[in-house]
Amino acid sequence: MKVLVTGANGYLGQGVVKHLLDYGHQVVATDIQDNSIDQRADILVGDLFQVEDPYAFFGEPDVLLHLAWRDGFVHYSDKHIEDLPKHYAFIKAFAESNARMIAVMGSMHEIGFYEGAIKEDTPCEPTTPYGIGKNALRELTSMLCKQNNKEFMWLRGYYIVGNSQYGSSVFSKITAAEKEGKKEFPFTMGQNQFDFIDYEAFCEQVTQSVSQESVLGVINICSGHPEKLADRVEKFIKENKYKIQLRYGAFPDRPYDSKAVWGDGKKIQEILSNSNNDTI
Repeated sequence: MKVLVTGANGYLGQGVVKHLLDYGHQVVATDIQDNSIDQRADILVGDLFQVEDPYAFFGEPDVLLHLAWRDGFVHYSDKHIEDLPKHYAFIKAFAESNARMIAVMGSMHEIGFYEGAIKEDTPCEPTTPYGIGKNALRELTSMLCKQNNKEFMWLRGYYIVGNSQYGSSVFSKITAAEKEGKKEFPFTMGQNQFDFIDYEAFCEQVTQSVSQESVLGVINICSGHPEKLADRVEKFIKENKYKIQLRYGAFPDRPYDSKAVWGDGKKIQEILSNSNNDTI
């Protein structure tokens, strides 16, 4: 099938595009830059929000996989609210087209402060512009898909572990600090427990999800279990044979972070384990 991936040059987009191509799909990849996009894709560079008829412009894809989002790691950025009408208009154009499925990248920050396993129907009470913006887009996308009889998929992402220095996660920042030759990395006490998923596993789960149509709705892209932040970061440093050390207590924990939260992995495990899924 033909999949349009927005935000294809971003940290997540790069890996997802590669996995989709490896899976045999035709990929149309778009972003404002293309320096890190797999060259096997059909690449279109530009501002997707300026396209008048995006469905036609991007070659009438079967699936919209919308990863594009500014300032994802800057949770209080005004861009999360300012850009929301643009995301809505872009997705609305596909909902009213002949595209078959609309899949959008979400975030566990839509939930807000919560402890325990996050399920598909866990109430959302976001506390930051990032969480509020994502949650609003989830509700709007669901509405548009119901109105236009489109397959709806909301891929709720958790904490990604990868050694790219160009991302904005704590793991990317540690990698960048290591490459700069720094001896210490300022850190919290790291006692909060989160759902960590390796980068390649994340990209594979996204790819497997949009490659089938039997499991839809909100899907947690996750490991399905909690782990202490300090333990996972120490493990990451050891796995990559870094010399840098954590300086515990340099920063306080973020007040809106849960003490222990993880994704319920039943739906993604069903997708991964069901080798007889019908493909689109």
